[in-house]
Amino acid sequence: MSDPACRLYLITPPRLDDWAAFAETLKRTLAAGDVACLQLRMKDESDDAIRRAVAAIRPVCHGADVALLLNDRPDLAKDTGCDGVHVGQTDASYAQARAIVGADAIVGVTCHDSRHLAMIAGEAGADYVAFGAFFPTTTKEPPTQADPEILRWWSEMMIVPSVAIGGITVENCTPLVETGTDFLAVCNGVWGYPEGPEAAVRAFVRVIAEICAQPD
Repeated sequence: MSDPACRLYLITPPRLDDWAAFAETLKRTLAAGDVACLQLRMKDESDDAIRRAVAAIRPVCHGADVALLLNDRPDLAKDTGCDGVHVGQTDASYAQARAIVGADAIVGVTCHDSRHLAMIAGEAGADYVAFGAFFPTTTKEPPTQADPEILRWWSEMMIVPSVAIGGITVENCTPLVETGTDFLAVCNGVWGYPEGPEAAVRAFVRVIAEICAQPD
């Protein structure tokens, strides 16, 4: 998943009833600009509902060369053909997730605002570590408020990619991109963008390109 420039890491909206309709929206959104992956986040939904959602959006993601990750559930990620799983500190451990999804799958780990947790995850073999939340968010209640400096420190010291998450929008993402973080994880900042998700992706990509083009 790593790339020299910061890339978008999309998270599905917190509640969807029509995954077939969303798949069409997703197809247009992914075509609008560079997106590295999509995390399917379905809290408190049945296994059957998750399976139906994966079946609807996996072909869209793979058709756009975008990795599909499932939140929390390495077992379902494996069974449904997702490219990997994202686990939090209260979900399956990294070791448990890796054992289930296999060596070739992506396993990312939430590390909140903790350098210690990130170092443990990175040393264990995580494909990325996620820090946040950096801004207020309505998607979920974040347990921590992170300082962008942790992203800068990580990018300067470590090889494992980092993901910034939590309330990120086109308007506030600049200081995060400037830290050298590898990915911006965005939910409402794309799906709730006033001009629509396609316009949001184009705007994010434009901001990232402008910052990355600046001389050191």
